[in-house]
Amino acid sequence: MVHQQNGLLSDDALTRPEDGDTYDCSIAVIGGSTAAYTTALTALKLRLDVCWVQPQRVVGGQFTAQALPASDDGDLLRHRADLMTIGGEEFAISQSQRLFRKRQRQLQPVTGRLVDDPGGSWVCPLSTTPVVAATALNEPLLPYLKSGKLRLIPYAEPTSLLLEPGERRRVTGVVCQDTKTKHSFTVKASVVVEATDFGDLLEVANLPSRVGQEARSDTGEAILPEEARPQCQQSFTFDVLVERTRPGQGVPIGAPKEYGRVPWLNLQEFTGDFWVSKNKIWKKRDFFNAFGIFRYRRLQRRSLTKTTVSPGDVAVINWGTSGHPQRGQCCGNDYRTGHLIGLSRSERQQQIQRARIRARAYIHFLQVNGVPDLKPRGDLTWTKDGIALEPYIREARRGIAMTTIRHEDVASSFFPNQSRARAFDDTLGIGQYHYLDLHGNLVDGHVSPKGKDVVALPFTLPAGALVPIDTDSLVLSAKSIGTTHITNAAYRMHPVEWAIGEAGGFLAAFSVWTGKQPREIVGDESLLRKLQGFVTRNGIPIVWFDDVSHIDPDFEAIQVMAAAGIINSENAKNLHFRPYGSVSRAVVCTALVNLLGLDKINPTQPTFSDVQPGQHWAYGSIEALKAQNMVAGMGRGRFAPNQAMTRQQLGFLVKRAMPQAHDKAFAKTPRDRQIVQRRDLSRVFYALLKAKLGI
Repeated sequence: MVHQQNGLLSDDALTRPEDGDTYDCSIAVIGGSTAAYTTALTALKLRLDVCWVQPQRVVGGQFTAQALPASDDGDLLRHRADLMTIGGEEFAISQSQRLFRKRQRQLQPVTGRLVDDPGGSWVCPLSTTPVVAATALNEPLLPYLKSGKLRLIPYAEPTSLLLEPGERRRVTGVVCQDTKTKHSFTVKASVVVEATDFGDLLEVANLPSRVGQEARSDTGEAILPEEARPQCQQSFTFDVLVERTRPGQGVPIGAPKEYGRVPWLNLQEFTGDFWVSKNKIWKKRDFFNAFGIFRYRRLQRRSLTKTTVSPGDVAVINWGTSGHPQRGQCCGNDYRTGHLIGLSRSERQQQIQRARIRARAYIHFLQVNGVPDLKPRGDLTWTKDGIALEPYIREARRGIAMTTIRHEDVASSFFPNQSRARAFDDTLGIGQYHYLDLHGNLVDGHVSPKGKDVVALPFTLPAGALVPIDTDSLVLSAKSIGTTHITNAAYRMHPVEWAIGEAGGFLAAFSVWTGKQPREIVGDESLLRKLQGFVTRNGIPIVWFDDVSHIDPDFEAIQVMAAAGIINSENAKNLHFRPYGSVSRAVVCTALVNLLGLDKINPTQPTFSDVQPGQHWAYGSIEALKAQNMVAGMGRGRFAPNQAMTRQQLGFLVKRAMPQAHDKAFAKTPRDRQIVQRRDLSRVFYALLKAKLGI
């Protein structure tokens, strides 16, 4: 019977292919990333059959196999509700991600109580153990595994893509190999999703892609040098889970034979202290300090008091790093010596093995240099020594997509006095991390943005970034989407990768349903808005608003109309939509012109005395509607552009503009003398947009 135990699915939940086996499915998900999980689950919820091939038995990527269930959340996700806004988990992530976070909290109470952060980390607002994360992730999969809608194939990796030649090559399947039995098998699918942590499908098929730091001519990013530096990549880390024991009860991890002998185990880069500098004065926090390395990403605690570090607490040692007044940067188990992308498989494996040895060496260093009371917790990592199954990967081979998200699309310096980064009109999700978090390796030539160039504003996820530029039936996901070396540093975070996977799942499913290629969906406004409506109807935000929940009855209308650029935020300086705010007659006219796709006109002689050319921002829109006989004044040659519009007036306007859609548009909105609220306008105009596009 299909079940789970300690975060691992039972044997009968898994498929182990024989040599030469072939499987047919609607959607094939290739990879073990966090995005692979959300892609598969999304497609399954949409009642499609999925074949999922991944390198490990445990699902979840960053949260599980990479042993980092301490979510890298942006500031907005941490937001507490106030009089003007709602809580961050209601607007900054999808409904499904919110439920996952809720389930983690339920599975790991502290002294029998539900708390916001079971682990009590000081850098993350939500942390649990990998086993808890895996358990929460497995639960929604169990019904699909039992029914056969999901075929999960572990311990396997892709070796080649099946490509159908033509004017545009089309992916028809993937050839994979079981890494344990060496059996080769084939998965055929209508759509294949590249969700590996390395971008392996791009590599094995030699599809257009980029590795490491690009040249300025590759991406157009002004901050880049003239030449590409593919070996300039982000470092990677083997996370280790350790428990603080009572004095004298520590369990030595043991020194690797390479300890102190090889350059990539530079003991000068190890420290158990966390150093902070303020006004050029250094202060040391020891390992178990309330704000030291242990509690940095603590995953399990014994005390309700978050700052108390007690015996029995468990932490993941991830990037155990600190500046040091004498030795400079100390990097702990962070592996900066080499890189992973663009190497042969044997070379990659060598680097991975070295990184694992470094992680063991760092824990040994701690145990013999002042922190003996540590015990590796292999029971929480599914390993013997508490070291993760896989390294924590920060960067992959990136596909060249229809859209490349550049530094100029994200960084604060390019959006002065604005609260959002570039709003892509084909958005299928949102993300935020407060800065471009680049962990460069030791290769010379890294570009490191500073000041406002490193600050990342809340961003959107364009569908075009998920679509390869020259290959059909393939969706990019995880860290292989159309980002750059720089922008990947914000798009790689846990909540964003979750959103990327959901977006990829919806795009793939929509492609199967419609028979249209992903590129055709992105390029067709009717299909795109229909997809955006479907995405938002399922509780996924695609535009940043901090006062509209994903359970709001007008969430879909508000989100899609904003994505289409028809009804936007009232003020670009904040994230408020103000759903209950009034709407002026000028705003309504401008929105209608945008919706209908009319050209603004600027006659030298104005129709209305209070809307003069060069004096009122809506002059061109109001005159365009007047020319179409869609608007009338308020008497005495006046239009009253700044007066709040009533629902009755809006009804007259819609009747003139799109009479065939009038009744449907007002099905849920009274035509009375009440002032039009911004949510009313979104609801009514969304119906008009759908009528215009034939949705």
